[in-house]
Amino acid sequence: MEGPREKTTAQKSTETSKRVRLMVKDLAQKAHEARAKQEPIAYLFIASFYDDILRAMDIVTVGTENYAGLCAAKMVAEPFLAKAESEGYPRNLCTYATCGLGFDAMRRDLGGAMPPNAPDGGMEQPTVMLGTGMMICDPRYKWYQAAQRYTGAPLHVLGLLNPSHYYTHADFREFRDYYIRYVMEELRGLVEFLEQRTGRRMNWDRLSEVVDLSEKTIKVWHDTYQLRKAVPAPMPTEDALSAMVPGYFMMGTQLAYDFYRELYDEIKYRVDHKIGTITDEKYRLLWALSLPPWYGLVIFNYFESRGAVFPIEMVYHPPPPPQIPDAVTDPIERMAWRFYDAMTQRYEKARNHTGDPWVEWFLELIEDYKLDGVVFHQAMTCRTIHTGQLHQMNILKKHTDKPVLLLEGDIVDVRNYNEEATHKRIDFFIEILEQYKARHAQ
Repeated sequence: MEGPREKTTAQKSTETSKRVRLMVKDLAQKAHEARAKQEPIAYLFIASFYDDILRAMDIVTVGTENYAGLCAAKMVAEPFLAKAESEGYPRNLCTYATCGLGFDAMRRDLGGAMPPNAPDGGMEQPTVMLGTGMMICDPRYKWYQAAQRYTGAPLHVLGLLNPSHYYTHADFREFRDYYIRYVMEELRGLVEFLEQRTGRRMNWDRLSEVVDLSEKTIKVWHDTYQLRKAVPAPMPTEDALSAMVPGYFMMGTQLAYDFYRELYDEIKYRVDHKIGTITDEKYRLLWALSLPPWYGLVIFNYFESRGAVFPIEMVYHPPPPPQIPDAVTDPIERMAWRFYDAMTQRYEKARNHTGDPWVEWFLELIEDYKLDGVVFHQAMTCRTIHTGQLHQMNILKKHTDKPVLLLEGDIVDVRNYNEEATHKRIDFFIEILEQYKARHAQ
C-alpha cells in the first residue's frame, strides 16, 4: 500500500510541546556521551514504572519503542524492518520490535558502527536490557531475548506486576498487599541485577529524592491534562503524543517536572482566554486505546480540517496521583504503591458496572471531556492492545450511542497504510457525526 511520502508530522498548537523534539535529541546525545565514557546504558520499554531506579543509579536509558517511532516519523524505518525480515522475523510481529531488531542486526553487521541515516545518531549498544511482563505484551518478554543475538547484553525481565482485570468477580483489595510485596521483591531484584551488571551501587537517599520528584511530576502532569476538559480544546492529541516524552522517558528528573509546569501554565492561559486548537470546533473526539501511526500523525490535522479535534486520548496518558499511605516512606514501597494504584484504579468500578476497566475509562472520558465520538486505530502488528478493540467497541455500544470509527494502519510499517482510504473513512465518519449531533440537538 502507498503511504504518505510528504509531511508526516502534525502541526502542533502548544509552544511547550514543540520543544520535545530537542529533548529527544538530547536523550540520544546523553547515550552517545555515556558510550564514549564507557558508562552503563540500559535498553528499556515505555511505562515500565521503574525508571526512578535507573535515574538514582545514574544509568542512561534508551527507549527502544520510542526510537522505532522516531524512525517511522522520519520515514527511515523500512530498511530496519527489511533487515529484521531477512533475519527470519515475520512481518506481522510488532514493528516496534522488528524495527529495533533490524537496527541492532545492522549495527552488529557494521562492527558496532551506526547504520546509515539513523535518526539522532542511532541507538547505542546497551550494557543491559530490561523487560517486564506488564500489559501482557509479548515484546516486553521476547524482544530483548531476540536482541541478545545482536547485542550480547544481559537481560533482566520483571514479572507480571498487576492482577489481570479479566477476573472481574474478584475484590482486588483483598490481595492488594500481596501484589505490593511482590512488586517490591521484583524491584529489589532489579536493583541487585543492575548493581551486579553495571558496578553501580544504589544510593537509597538519592532514590527517595527521585521518587519524591516523580510523584510531584505526576501530580502536575495529571493536573495539566485535567485542564484539557475545557471547550474549546486547548491542547489536542497530536501535541500530547509529544508531551508524553518527559513523563515516560525522563521521569524523576527536574527537566520533566519543569516541562509540565510550563505546559500547565500555557494550557491554563489558553483555557482562560478561550484559545482552542481550531477556530471552528464542531466535533470533539476521543483517540481510543490505540497506538498512533507514527509515520502519519498529520492525520490529526486532517480531522481538524473537517472541524474535528481530539481533546484527549487513552494512550500515553499520565497515571493518577498515587494514593500512598503517609506511613509508607521506603522508596521501593512507594514505587510499588504507585504502580499498583495506577494499574487497578478502575477495577472495583468495573466489577460493579461494565466488567471492563478500560470501558469504564471510555465512559469517564466521554462524559468529562464532552466528547461526540470515538476513534480507534487498529495497528496491524500490535496484538496486545488492538486485538480486543472490537470487543471494547461492542461493550461500549451497550453503554453509549456515540459514533465510533475504526481506522487501519500500523505503528511503524507504512506499508500497512493507505492514506486515501483513511481520508475517505474520516469523511464518512464526519457525515455520521453531523447527523448524530443534529438528532441530539432536536
